[in-house]
Parts: sequence; C-alpha cells; structure tokens
Amino acid sequence: MTGNNGNGEKDGQVTLHYPMLSRSNYAAWAIKMKVFMQAQGFWDAVEPRTTNTVVEVKKDKMALAAIYQGIPEDLLLSLAEKKTTKEAWEALKTMFLGADRVKTARIQTLKAEFEALIMKESEVVDEFVVKISNLVSTMRALGDAVEESYVVKKLLRAVPSKFLQIASTLEQFGI
Repeated sequence: MTGNNGNGEKDGQVTLHYPMLSRSNYAAWAIKMKVFMQAQGFWDAVEPRTTNTVVEVKKDKMALAAIYQGIPEDLLLSLAEKKTTKEAWEALKTMFLGADRVKTARIQTLKAEFEALIMKESEVVDEFVVKISNLVSTMRALGDAVEESYVVKKLLRAVPSKFLQIASTLEQFGI
C-alpha cells in the first residue's frame, strides 16, 4: 500500500510537473526538462554517456513521454514521426535554436545587444543585472562560451557615473 504525505510525494517519490514549452522559453524549458529527465533516470535516451551506449526501449519511451507532456499539441504533431527521444529532442532544438548558420547570426546579434547595453540612471541595479544575465544565458544556450570575467567587466563598464567609484574599486582589487 502506498502512502501519500500530501506534498505530491508517494513513499519518497516526487511527482514532477513538466514545464510547458512556448515560443519564447526554449532555453529555460530545455534546462528544466534535462534535470527532470536526469532525476528520473532517462536522460541517457537524449544524451547517451558513450557512443556505444544502448538505450533501453522502455527508457526511451519514458523520456519521449516526458517531452510530449511538455510541448503544445501543434509541436506534438510535428514530432510524431520521430522514432527516438534523441531525434525528437534534436528536432525541437533545431526548431527553436535553428541551424548553425542561424545560431551564429543570433549569437552575433545578442553580442551586439550585450555590448550596447548601458544601465539607465533611473534603473535599479538588480533589474540591470537580470537583463545582462538573460542575454548571457541565451548566448550560452546557443553554444557561445561567455566568460564570467567578460560579463563582470561589462557590468562595471555599463553602470552610471554615480557607481563609478564602486566600479573602480572593484576593478582595482580584481573582483
């Protein structure tokens, strides 16, 4: 007999509610889905540990079911002919991140946007940091290796003059 403690757990198992993919949340959706599938032990169906790893049929179908739960019906129809989870995952990735050429162009656009970003006098530091973080996360999701030091330097260059003394002190001490 299984017990339920009222928190969505049954005898130590947590019920996961998969996030729904939309036109604008692919990067966050993919991260959440990866962690959820890792937690359930079937991420290997998407990303096998080695080239020789054979994915069990049941594990592949469980992972595919997880993806199907997290996508709207219009996408479900375009994935229906995919035979494996890996094929479905790659198809979604291509749909949302595009081919390499498109990805490269998108990264260049984001880099230009990142470089042009300047904090307004009226803007709260936290809001500005969120803007920078979102741009950097998107660039990284597209495969660009954005260095943390590059982001910090940009942040220090982009703050208004009222923060200049703080930024100078931080740069002086290599923080």
